[in-house]
Amino acid sequence: MPATVTCSVEGGIAQVRLDRPDKLNALTLDTLDGLIETARTLRRDRTLRGVVIGGAGESFCAGLDFATVLSDPPRVARAFVPRPWRGTNLFQEACWAWRRLPVPVVAAVHGHCYGGGLQIALAADLRMTTPDARWSVLEAKWGLIPDMSGIQTLAQQVRMDVAKRLTMTGEVVSGERAVELGLASEVHDEPFVAATRFLEEVATRSPDSVAATKRLFDRTWSASPRRTFARERLEQARLLGRRNTTSAREAALRRERPSFGPRAR
Repeated sequence: MPATVTCSVEGGIAQVRLDRPDKLNALTLDTLDGLIETARTLRRDRTLRGVVIGGAGESFCAGLDFATVLSDPPRVARAFVPRPWRGTNLFQEACWAWRRLPVPVVAAVHGHCYGGGLQIALAADLRMTTPDARWSVLEAKWGLIPDMSGIQTLAQQVRMDVAKRLTMTGEVVSGERAVELGLASEVHDEPFVAATRFLEEVATRSPDSVAATKRLFDRTWSASPRRTFARERLEQARLLGRRNTTSAREAALRRERPSFGPRAR
């Protein structure tokens, strides 16, 4: 069976692709497994500086391949069961695994970005989109709701009335409109190029401070000030003792480009 998720790493930046171009990269259970395994493998690489996730062919992802997925009801039933130690089931972890990475993840979106595909994109830290890409919380078409972490990530990106409208109607919006609504981050004619350039810029900063930044925002975005202040103190105290922090400080004083070692955690 051919792989439906591919990954290559060059210069510390991973290029991850959904790879079912003949099916507009529609998601199967094997694809979800592949996304999770790829994210977990990348997480163990402490030299990794960032991830670009996109789709091969003409689309990012057209959502769930219902015909293929529903052909194996017992496997679907198992996929719905959450893992107690993670709090996610297979569908949710295929998206949320990218939030668990201690490096920035950027979705490069073109063509269709529907349903489960949109939820994968929302799990990234940033989303670069072509102006004519088509974004939709498409579950409404099938009488369903987003259940691949989409409720959580929608709430982080758009106003509640916008999230309700998109989820209730399944309205399709362009990439330009997605940016206006907050679904996407930036419009680019070549989102893969833009995503890679952004990560190359981030790679000039300490991998430890970048990882701490991602943890800090992800864990405190809706927290109380007291909890946020405590997390700030903890992350900063850890960073002060890191070799990469020393490298950044010394390079800044010499006005040189720093040279960093592997990420600490």
